[in-house]
Amino acid sequence: MGYDKNRLTEKVSTIDITTDKVDFKVLFDYKIFPDNIMTHLTEWKLNNREMKAGDIIVQQVFIPPTKTFSQKVVFGVRINEIIEEPTKKGFSYETLDGHVEKGISTFTLEQTDEKTIFKILTYSAPGNILTRALGPIFSRPYQKYSTQQALKNVKQQIKKSI
Repeated sequence: MGYDKNRLTEKVSTIDITTDKVDFKVLFDYKIFPDNIMTHLTEWKLNNREMKAGDIIVQQVFIPPTKTFSQKVVFGVRINEIIEEPTKKGFSYETLDGHVEKGISTFTLEQTDEKTIFKILTYSAPGNILTRALGPIFSRPYQKYSTQQALKNVKQQIKKSI
């Protein structure tokens, strides 16, 4: 999907996880969004291997966030970077044509001596005329809700894995 990153809106969302032990599998299995918001199919799981740059994720989003009585919308994103640093691990993806948003999302777990931070960094803008028109009343509030639920979901999963 074509875009100029300098014209996209940057958003940073974080949550502290008070642990120094992290199972990064939660992140690299793409268990980020709760199942009532989105289900997904990843190319690496389909091929029984680890995530790599270029992999596709097919996302099925539920609007409203419930599997029953919701509109199901299917989008695609492509992994463009795997982040493997000593204190920071994660990945980023870019939206594909047809997605309601255009841009890049980066998901990282960053460790300090006393805690871990889960961070979602996005550069995005509406992907079509409908999402531009509905942005202020629907798209942005739903995106904010989904992001907050993702932060809580990852924190909960990491706490369970300890």
